[in-house]
Amino acid sequence: MEAPKKKIAVMTSGGDSPGMNGVVRAVVRMAIHMGCDAFAIYEGYEGLVRGGECIKKMEWSDVRGWLSEGGTLIGTARCMAFYERPGRLTAAKNLVLNGIDALIICGGDGSLTGADKFRDEWPSLLAELVSTGQLTQNQVDPYKHLNLVGLVGSIDNDLSGTDATIGCYSALARICEMVDYIEATASSHSRAFVIEVMGRHCGWLALLAGVATGADFVFIPERPIDHDWKEDMCTVVKRHRNIGKRKTIVIVAEGARDKNGTKITPEEVKDLLADKSDGGLALDTRITTLGHVQRGGTAVAYDRMLATLQGVEAVKAVLEATPETETCFIAINENKIVRKPLMKAVAETKSVSKAVDEKDFDKAMSLRDTEFSDQYKSYLTTTNVMVDDRKLSQEKRMRVGFINVGAPAGGMNAAVRAAVAYCISRGHEPIAIHNGFAGFARHHDDKPVGSVRPFDWLETDSWASKGGSEIGTNRELPSESGMELIANLIAQYKFDALFIIGGFEAFHSLSELRKAREQYPSLCIPMTLLPATISNNVPGTEYSLGSDTCLNELVQYCDKIKQSASATRRRVFVIETQGGRSGYVATLSGLGVGASAVYIPEEGISLEMLNADVNHLKDVFRKDTGQSRAGRLILVNEKASKVYHAKLIADIIREEAHDRFESRESIPGHVQQGGVPSPMDRCRAVRLAIKCMEHLESFGKGNLSAAKDDPLSASVIGIQGSDVVFSPMKALEEQGTDWPNRRPKAAAWLHIREIVDILGGRPNVPKPEKSLTGLIAKDTKRGIV
Repeated sequence: MEAPKKKIAVMTSGGDSPGMNGVVRAVVRMAIHMGCDAFAIYEGYEGLVRGGECIKKMEWSDVRGWLSEGGTLIGTARCMAFYERPGRLTAAKNLVLNGIDALIICGGDGSLTGADKFRDEWPSLLAELVSTGQLTQNQVDPYKHLNLVGLVGSIDNDLSGTDATIGCYSALARICEMVDYIEATASSHSRAFVIEVMGRHCGWLALLAGVATGADFVFIPERPIDHDWKEDMCTVVKRHRNIGKRKTIVIVAEGARDKNGTKITPEEVKDLLADKSDGGLALDTRITTLGHVQRGGTAVAYDRMLATLQGVEAVKAVLEATPETETCFIAINENKIVRKPLMKAVAETKSVSKAVDEKDFDKAMSLRDTEFSDQYKSYLTTTNVMVDDRKLSQEKRMRVGFINVGAPAGGMNAAVRAAVAYCISRGHEPIAIHNGFAGFARHHDDKPVGSVRPFDWLETDSWASKGGSEIGTNRELPSESGMELIANLIAQYKFDALFIIGGFEAFHSLSELRKAREQYPSLCIPMTLLPATISNNVPGTEYSLGSDTCLNELVQYCDKIKQSASATRRRVFVIETQGGRSGYVATLSGLGVGASAVYIPEEGISLEMLNADVNHLKDVFRKDTGQSRAGRLILVNEKASKVYHAKLIADIIREEAHDRFESRESIPGHVQQGGVPSPMDRCRAVRLAIKCMEHLESFGKGNLSAAKDDPLSASVIGIQGSDVVFSPMKALEEQGTDWPNRRPKAAAWLHIREIVDILGGRPNVPKPEKSLTGLIAKDTKRGIV
């Protein structure tokens, strides 16, 4: 006889957060793909206790279109009954009656703690159900153990052990959007605004909003000001006003306290800023409390990705679990999805609150993740720019050249602003090189027209939320501008270090500069690259600035396209994405919008593949009962094929559909590069730029021979797995780069390609005989063959 199918249930609990619907969709579809039955428990623990219609078997089509929905469609509710054993007894009975012994819960630390207790009690609950005659021994025998996995859904990002919780970046995006709007009014009227954000026990939202928007002052629970916060804040605000700032933004987490544990209220802060007595600031001040708007709206691209990948991993985890397996939750560290012990993380989380209550703030900070403490240092660096206490001695101060190379990407300006702030605070001289190497080379006569000039802090201070590149950027390589000229200019301007921000052209430029060191001694200065490109195709990193902004723009675009198809129901959109010869953007946006198919250069496109996908679409529309009016999407990278472009693919689908459904092509083009940079791109730009400055500073001033001999004197900063690392340029050139196709030899995101197909319901399709990986590409302008 065939063994009964494993039954996996998913539920959402605690406060809602954007991305929870993505979790439910991923769990349901992955469970079905793995040959299991999927169930959803409606109304959280309340539904678990109530049973009946609250526990519903889910089919593949039931979760269609859920990725673009906010909140949680299966509901969440407080359940006092579950706090007591009789309530948990009823919940266990309902699970057994439905044949469920695997539970995936998405919620906060309270919800997950309750779940772990439920699992611990499971054997005794079953025994009691049998002893009281509510169930028979035969009924409970197949369900002796409850397999349980947690996913952290929380906008506060307050669980230890993970860099991000599902929904936190969507909430941060909402806060930053509001602060950006408020800043315009503040600047117009020269006002001060006090903005209160959520975070009773965790200051993550307040801190990162402060970093992303360039706020003047931030109050968080974990790190009160060591002495009088009123004096400190007034000093900082006066300093900023004295250099000419017209606006003042102060962000207060709702759980903010002073060093004595006394709550700091927005009203207190407002009164201090508006004080008109002698020595007072006398600023026209307003309070804005953002409230539940922070929870609202659809999930940003990152939260959709996080929810989906963690949902998939959760299904794998419950299927691999044994009775001895410790209850785990799914975490993310930098770019790596990992399983971690649940109760250890919960205990550490509670330790943070306890440490704050006991005023042990050093311990509270130490229990937060590395990124949190890095961002706090970033905030201090960019706030206390004009303070002299961190400046180096005169002989150690460097002249650092800043140059952007390649296409513009979200976060470039935030990175420049942060690095300039670091330089000024340490006494270095940051010098702007405008319009890339082309601009550097053009204006090198005795009367330069502003191509190379020192940064003005007041000018750069407003760059935190600006898109594009304020100092300009250009794709031209040093060899095209003239290597000798570039080397002479670096010597002429007496640069001690070079900070490069950009994409593959920037990577190629750094490679050329490194190789030319033997011929030109002036190039033996430390140089580092901060990758910034929507294509995310720079070797040495799994993440590039601008890629998150691009994905947000593309996901929003696709959501609107799907909505536009609602009138006809039966329509397929073929959307062309940018990304050069890297399929990152197409793949990750396909994951975020639930694409039916994704075509990428790494794989290529064949006629057999198109034929299989068209037949699949025919089958889909033949079975479609019309329960969802959203259109279906196919994403194709601009260079996935030299022949099969978006319009041709749409034409083929239209021809083969025989009027049973329609197809249209759509090309968002440079919309993908524009827009306000996402909070993730801004915050990571600040964090990584400061690390780059510290790295350059570590070589010291004028130590050319040491720089020449040290492989890390020409380096690329990157996120690799769960670490931030500097990689030597020479090693990346020789071992990590697919030069013909302008991308890394190994792409860490490629495994996501299979998940897009699985969750999109795409059948196995024939793969092209040759992918671009095996072809020789020629770029005549760059001279690469």
